[in-house]
Amino acid sequence: MSQSGKFVFFATGSILSIYLASSPAWAQTPEVVGERPPEDQRQADVAAVFEERGLLTPKGKWVVEPSLQYIHSSSTTVAIDGFTILPAIAIGLIDVSEVQRDTLTAAIALRYGLTDRVEVGLRIPYVWRDESLRRREILVGTPADQVTGSDGMGLGDIELGLHYQFNRAVTGKPFFIGNLRVKSTTGTSPFEVDRVPAKDSTGEEIPGVDIFLEQPTGSGFWAVQPSLTVIYSTDPAVIYGNISYVWNLERDVGNDQGKIDPGNALGFSLGTGFALNNRTSLSFGYDHSIVFKTKRELGDPLNPTFDRVQVGTFLWGLSHRLSDRTSMNFSVGIGATSAAPDAQVSLRFPIRF
Repeated sequence: MSQSGKFVFFATGSILSIYLASSPAWAQTPEVVGERPPEDQRQADVAAVFEERGLLTPKGKWVVEPSLQYIHSSSTTVAIDGFTILPAIAIGLIDVSEVQRDTLTAAIALRYGLTDRVEVGLRIPYVWRDESLRRREILVGTPADQVTGSDGMGLGDIELGLHYQFNRAVTGKPFFIGNLRVKSTTGTSPFEVDRVPAKDSTGEEIPGVDIFLEQPTGSGFWAVQPSLTVIYSTDPAVIYGNISYVWNLERDVGNDQGKIDPGNALGFSLGTGFALNNRTSLSFGYDHSIVFKTKRELGDPLNPTFDRVQVGTFLWGLSHRLSDRTSMNFSVGIGATSAAPDAQVSLRFPIRF
């Protein structure tokens, strides 16, 4: 409190009041001349931009999350059947193949808080997929490219999830969330759709190369994925990381191929989020997976050249709280390795009940 003549000024928080030292009775009540509008103290979910990060659903509450995801990937393969006479000159057959794949997935996810630390979830996807294959044999006088393609749509692989928060979320200290995801085989398996062997310009079949007449909507294998997420809040930013292991279960796929053991995958991700205000936040991260070799009972390995496939993706995300119950999470992924999708875009709308 400070005094100047007959005026006394009080300044407390965001309220400034002026009193007269000698005034009538009606003037003894403080007169508010300025007050900051009330602010919503809830902070934006800076750790919930990407799908595998975020706080758990409170006990007895539901979250319904419709989502839409688009993935585009392309790859070019050059096969040379011949010999070289100089390092830059090849004699023989050169086959160039370019594949482009587009996948659009619409999904609905349900999450329920069993306790303040335990959450269960269910995700049901519907998948549309299109693939185009363009081939050209060089040095054989091919007049035009050979272009083939196929598409497919239907129910994808349904997923079940379980999440447990080990400790309380306290500013200045990290907290940990254990996750367990189980993926089913409800989608159409790659071994259930019709396909034909790829042929060269002379009509001869290309060994080990098949063309799908219809695109599958699932992987065809059960998978179990345990993971651990760590979130560290350091105002105004949040740092988060995740490490996971995907175990794909072996099965007999028939079609004269016997048992196939898909390659398991080790994944990790790291990122940070910044709250721009109490409704909007930005997140940046990197996700990397190491997919090990796939093995099969009959014939040669499906990927005999490499023991591992590296899949890396740079991520950028935006989260905005539209209302007390609804948020919008938008994310973009750009492939950092040749095996990663070129681009992936996701849009999710978590709705709390």
